[in-house]
Amino acid sequence: MESLSLSGVVDEQIAAAKSATSGRAAHTVYGGHDHSLRQTVIALAAGKELAEHETAGEATLQVLRGHVRLIAGTESVDGSVGDYLVVPPDRHSLSAVEDSAVLFTVLSDQGK
Repeated sequence: MESLSLSGVVDEQIAAAKSATSGRAAHTVYGGHDHSLRQTVIALAAGKELAEHETAGEATLQVLRGHVRLIAGTESVDGSVGDYLVVPPDRHSLSAVEDSAVLFTVLSDQGK
């Protein structure tokens, strides 16, 4: 059985995002190439974003810290600590209103 402090990962990733020129950092906490399920803590410094993209598979975001905005086309939804957002299958972007971290969960049929 494995255990991990998400608070610690969030602290590390927000610090890394704030010092990165891109303003973002990420750490996969579960899964990878050999798994269908992947969970990644993504941190964005205030005012930074993940540009418009598509996600391969069903995906959700849980806001662990801060305030983010998920945008798909003309629709957007804001999320703050504790909010759970379903990522649309369409092209979308994610921006940080303030220093933020989310737990990104994606299920792909690319795994086992």
